Amino acid sequence: MSPVESFAQLAAHLTAERRTHIWKRLCDNQIAWLTTVRPDGRPDTVAVWYHLLDDGDIIVYSEPKKIKLRNIADNPHVTLVLDETDLGRDVIRLEGTARFDASVPPLDELPGYVAKYAERIAVLFGTPRAFAEMFAEPIRIAPTRLRSIDSDI
Repeated sequence: MSPVESFAQLAAHLTAERRTHIWKRLCDNQIAWLTTVRPDGRPDTVAVWYHLLDDGDIIVYSEPKKIKLRNIADNPHVTLVLDETDLGRDVIRLEGTARFDASVPPLDELPGYVAKYAERIAVLFGTPRAFAEMFAEPIRIAPTRLRSIDSDI
């Protein structure tokens, strides 16, 4: 299933205008907040860069041995919230299941990911390869529910 088809299923309860707006945010936003659950039940939230894969899943790369990786191994349920841009009036949340996925290529081999973050990668890491070597753990998120502030169902 393509990203557009996958999104259409998640967003079927929204108006066409709202679907278009959310799709644009999913494609264009640079930062999202990933929440995982610690073994003791407490949430753990971190800022992440993300990319939509061709099958509609979302990829996030992590440095090895981070808490989020351990949390996902214990409990795959996650929430991804797009960085708010409008004083909290345009919150977009995706709920889903996450897993480590070694079949996903390194981030420097995903042209769309590199293009989306080219400026940030250049400033912070120098090259896509240097960034990929640091953030080498691919986390695949399969969205199961889309929630936005105007459609909290």
